[in-house]
Parts: sequence; C-alpha cells; structure tokens
Amino acid sequence: EVQLVESGGGLVQAGGSLRLSCAASGFIVDDYSTGWFRQAPGKEREAVGCISTSGDATYYVNSVKGRFTISSDNAKNTVYLQMNSLKPEDTAVYYCALGPYYRHCDPDVQEVWGQGTLVTVSS
Repeated sequence: EVQLVESGGGLVQAGGSLRLSCAASGFIVDDYSTGWFRQAPGKEREAVGCISTSGDATYYVNSVKGRFTISSDNAKNTVYLQMNSLKPEDTAVYYCALGPYYRHCDPDVQEVWGQGTLVTVSS
C-alpha cells in the first residue's frame, strides 16, 4: 500500500523555523515527484513547492522562495520541508503528495496524499 505520513508540525512564533518530514512507504520516492501543499482555514489548497524525482531540482511558489527549502533523502525514503522566517500567514495544514513531474506543482494533478500536519505561526 502506498502511504505518505507527514510529521513535524506545531506551534511556532513568527520568525521561527520548523522542519516537516514526509515519510513514504509502499513505493520509492525517486519514482515520483514529491510536493508540499498547504491549506489555510477557509482557503483552497495551494502549492508550496515540489522536488524532482532525482532530488536535484525544485520549484517553489513566490510566497515561500528564499524561506522554505525542500530536500529528499532517498535512503530514508523521506522528503523534508525546512521552513524558516515563518510568518502568521504560513499557518495551515501542510500536506505532502506524489505527482508526475515537479514542475507540475499543482494540487489537482497529485496522485497520492498524506494526512497533513498542522503548522501554526503566532504573531
């Protein structure tokens, strides 16, 4: 069974950092693009960024560029989202998902989703 499990969410003050993990089982992460997405209360799910199957290329949305970094450890079958300089508007449930291609970092084309982890940034 293909499964993604996110962890690492929590409460942090503005300006702080968190690292989210997305542990994969039932497949190998380097067979898929992996993306991070988020959904704030009352808003649609949106992309944060995606990483290529090889792990050497990434895509980020403008709002997180320079603050967030996606990386992968294929030996651990895990993808990470390092979030620095967090802002209250980053508050959301964060999801990882598998997709066909990292440049198609769109929630509508992702194929497998994790259950999400809540990140709350206080001002």
